[in-house]
Amino acid sequence: MTDTFQTINPATGKDIQTYSYMSDDDANATIEKCHEAFLAWRKRSHEDRGKVLKAIGAKLRDRKEELAQLMTQEMGKLLEQSYQEVDLCAAICDYTAEHGPSELATEDREIANGKRGRVAHAPLGVIYGIQPWNFPAYQVVRYSIANLMAGNGVLLKHASNVTGSGLLLEEIYRQGGLPDGLFATLVISHDQSDKIIEHKLVRGVTLTGSPGAGSHVGERAGKALKKTVLELGSNDAYLVLSDADLETAVETCVNGRLYNNGQTCIAAKRFVVVDSMYDAFRAAFVKRMKAIKAGDPTKDSSDIGPMARKDLRDGLHDQVEKSVANGATVLCGGEIPEGDGYYYPATVLADVAPGQPAYEDELFGPVASLIHARDDKDAMRIANDSRFGLGGGILSQNTEAAVKLAEEEFDTGMVFINGFGMATPNMPFGGVKDAGYGREHGGFGMKEFTNAKAVMVMS
Repeated sequence: MTDTFQTINPATGKDIQTYSYMSDDDANATIEKCHEAFLAWRKRSHEDRGKVLKAIGAKLRDRKEELAQLMTQEMGKLLEQSYQEVDLCAAICDYTAEHGPSELATEDREIANGKRGRVAHAPLGVIYGIQPWNFPAYQVVRYSIANLMAGNGVLLKHASNVTGSGLLLEEIYRQGGLPDGLFATLVISHDQSDKIIEHKLVRGVTLTGSPGAGSHVGERAGKALKKTVLELGSNDAYLVLSDADLETAVETCVNGRLYNNGQTCIAAKRFVVVDSMYDAFRAAFVKRMKAIKAGDPTKDSSDIGPMARKDLRDGLHDQVEKSVANGATVLCGGEIPEGDGYYYPATVLADVAPGQPAYEDELFGPVASLIHARDDKDAMRIANDSRFGLGGGILSQNTEAAVKLAEEEFDTGMVFINGFGMATPNMPFGGVKDAGYGREHGGFGMKEFTNAKAVMVMS
């Protein structure tokens, strides 16, 4: 392994910055410093912690332009969407500061024979987060702010291609008044990361990434008897039912497939359309996708930017080619363009069926899988015919029936009705099956790495 690495602008293919990996001794010292900061932080009241988190949110807004520009430079998202991401991060800070004290409040409970008990949500210690590149700020804020509210210390291993964003967030947290060392970015390799998981002062591990990464991290942490939260992506199905409004369905599905250049774990990926709607939806959907312009993510004229890395683009194109070799049809896109940068066109695949990557796997980029269903019941069968279960959507003018279908039949963690959405601070975020386990947001994330401690007064 080399001691240094470069971040690369995916819009140009040119280097941004060179970084050096930390030594094992420096990484261990960072863990110990985080633990020492935790020992003091855990004693501060929820309200006091909340004031610091509120201040971090304010600092995120103050440095919004700088952080947004850096995220777009490092991973290629549209600049407008980088601004949206910073706004969401600040909103998470505000929500957590406001609702954390009540979510984490000690509970009084009566127990047998007139005795009394209390349930205290005590922090565990140092929580280690391994985060991906697709939302360089949000992925970090999502787990770190909840755990800081709970009283834990937080370590971050960010994806190497967004190292600058991780280091800038550490600086912003300190500027917001977070005690020195309580949140720290570890610039380390994957081999070093495995050692961090096993460190005696690390009490929990959370990862957002691929199923393979989740399996590896979950195994390492489980062997060390440490709790994990894993968010592992998906191939989310959006169902266009027989009573769907065509215009709403097309707009929702295009936006849901292409947001963040199609590199979103809860992006719409499989479009399951019933027979009565199929021909009209296919024509309108392909027309909209053909009109999408890939270009410089800092320009307002661009509809999507590049993919984050060359290897990711190559992998996506390989999935497209394998799907075509197994019977899929390209309706638009599907070819790597010439020129600088890691661009890939908005692509629609039809005749998608079991056995193809477009049906079975997660296509992490601007490629849509169009699947023909007989009727509404068949559409739900196809949606659930997946090893994943993170998000999904239902397009129907009968909202109440769609809600009932989502609650009772859709085997996934999150369902959007007649629209595409991202994370919401007051709603749980997470999945089932190979999409992982555990929840973030909505108060749930604040308690994932706490000790629900039972205190029973017997006299």
